[in-house]
Amino acid sequence: MAEPTAARPRVRVKASVLGAVRDRVAAGGLRTVCEGALCPNRPECYAAGHLTLLILGDRCTRACRFCAVSGGPPEAPDPAEPGRIAEMVGALGMGHVVVTSVTRDDLPDGGAAHYEAVGRALAALPAPPTAEALVPDFGGDPAAVARVAGAAYRLLAHNVETVPRLYPRVRPQAVYRRSLEVLATLGRAGGGRPVKSGLMLGLGETGAEVRAVLEDLRRVGVAAVTLGQYLQPTAGQLAPVRRVPAEEFAGWAETARALGFRSVVAGPLVRSSYRARLALESFASGGGA
Repeated sequence: MAEPTAARPRVRVKASVLGAVRDRVAAGGLRTVCEGALCPNRPECYAAGHLTLLILGDRCTRACRFCAVSGGPPEAPDPAEPGRIAEMVGALGMGHVVVTSVTRDDLPDGGAAHYEAVGRALAALPAPPTAEALVPDFGGDPAAVARVAGAAYRLLAHNVETVPRLYPRVRPQAVYRRSLEVLATLGRAGGGRPVKSGLMLGLGETGAEVRAVLEDLRRVGVAAVTLGQYLQPTAGQLAPVRRVPAEEFAGWAETARALGFRSVVAGPLVRSSYRARLALESFASGGGA
């Protein structure tokens, strides 16, 4: 399902709905990427019953130059967090939840057990949402990756973010080939569940490099992909090299479909969790991208 690259109509959501989500998140001592990143798609996602949660604290052990998450010594994982997440999701009646996290290189398993506990808590709800695990690379530990892949998530995801040439500037502590292996492991250990990845454009990549990444993703079994414009979170992060025109995103969507991706979402405001449930629906229906 390709994201229309023309301007999307603005989704109007009652202030009470936005406030209810914020209040419940705050009351549970929880965090969302939606609010933390001031995502432009919040109204549309909240109206659709979608939410992206940030687990394992708000301090990252890495320093990716596109991300505004704080660094510094992280806190110990909160064993009560999975239960609070389930309580909030149930109270809000959310239909689809993306679970992601900061990178926790300080933990022996990178936080994989915590992902597993969150997935278990969501699955135990009387009306469980569909859930996606959007994971870091766990330092390349295949056991940690496989543990999340075996947990109660319907969609498994890890973002390569950019082309390999730009990793030293954009993701200096990450390794492109390691991310590809994480995606391959998610596929092998996931029991047939779809695997997704995402790319940011506008950081100085070439067209040939983007196509090569898409080919690599298909080669390791990725079946769903998102492509969006990189937007600078604050003055402290990398500035975009260029704004990618909407018609270029349309072209990449066509290229991705031709390469065999079953689900494609591409457009200037697309983020990796945008329309995440539609990817699942495309697999459930057996339809193409």
